[in-house]
Amino acid sequence: MKDKSLVLRFFLKWILIGGIVGVIVGTVCVIFLNSLHFVTHLREKNPMLLFLLPFGGAFVSWLYVKYGKNSSRGTNLILEEIYEDKENIPLRMGFLVFLGTIVTHLFGGSAGREGTAVQMGAAIADKVGNKLGLNKKNRRLILMAGISAGFGAVFGIPLAGAIFAIEVIQIGKIEYEGLIPCVISSFIGQLIALQLHVKHSIYKANNISAGNFSLEVILKVIFASILFAIASILFSQGIHLCKKIYTKFFPNLITRSFAGGVVVIILVYIFGTRDYIGLGTGFIESSFHTTKTLLDPIFKIIFTSVTLGAGFQGGEVTPLFFTGASLGSALSHFLNLPAPFLASLGLVAVFAGATNTPISSFIMGIELFGGHNASYLFLACMISYLFSGNKGIYSSQQVAIDKVDILEEREKL
Repeated sequence: MKDKSLVLRFFLKWILIGGIVGVIVGTVCVIFLNSLHFVTHLREKNPMLLFLLPFGGAFVSWLYVKYGKNSSRGTNLILEEIYEDKENIPLRMGFLVFLGTIVTHLFGGSAGREGTAVQMGAAIADKVGNKLGLNKKNRRLILMAGISAGFGAVFGIPLAGAIFAIEVIQIGKIEYEGLIPCVISSFIGQLIALQLHVKHSIYKANNISAGNFSLEVILKVIFASILFAIASILFSQGIHLCKKIYTKFFPNLITRSFAGGVVVIILVYIFGTRDYIGLGTGFIESSFHTTKTLLDPIFKIIFTSVTLGAGFQGGEVTPLFFTGASLGSALSHFLNLPAPFLASLGLVAVFAGATNTPISSFIMGIELFGGHNASYLFLACMISYLFSGNKGIYSSQQVAIDKVDILEEREKL
């Protein structure tokens, strides 16, 4: 009876706390998404804004140098604090990343929005936790709840948002203790977004089926999934490599961002297209209807790496969606499978490999595309996760179970 009482108290407690976090974070994310939509439309109507990208990046970097303090560590700070509990996550992090992401998209940097949602969510959640006087163990839970609320509200996938927060902390381990807080905050965050009439990206795939479940299709999906894993490695390592190169030649963050903006402008005119700047949601949607080329995911990786590597704010998830969907679409020509089918697999599988979160990626696929290809979605996420290695886009992600070590142990048996 005592155990049941404790469970009930825990459940009711986190309905209240998770609900508070979900309402606040969901509301802020609605403001963010509407702002993002506005500046994207403004940039598309005024192409010359691209030439202000170096100045915008330098200005945001100046703000981080002047006022950011530990906020510059971004999502990695949040992952570290969930375990180490050494520093507060300042509320200014949410404001700075909000402003920085808006500036990035206004002037044409290639970035996403997940990093912004996660950082805003965690910063708000930590502030709520401080006001409530939560202890160290409960602080971990409310930080995960903040991540869930932000992720779920921004992308419109509340279940994947909940699982993402408890899966992303450590590679190979899921933090089940955060399940209830994360589910509640994520669902409440998404409910707020829906009530405030947010329009999430919808990837329509009219011909998403691969046909009958067969060995031939399974083998083709396995082959494609290995390529998705390679794409996730190139994406993650591209950003890390660009950071090192920029830091070597431009030690000052402000100068670094200015230089990165110049590089993006040069790339736009070298390639003669603006398809690879901004969020690229329109290009992602078109990947389900028209066959792309193998150069499209490569170019998106390049544009995103030189943008985020230079210190511009935003996120990696939407560019990962772009990379995966366009790669899947391009492979459909070689594998003789429907483009919508492979685009859907690529979208979730590249994300799974780069973030080391195969379960939430699979659930994301179900929420986005339905369950009729669940077996293939699961297969693609697991193979991409396995082949992508232990290093992803989050350098502070801890390795609970090393993928290579565990395989070596199995080989000895």
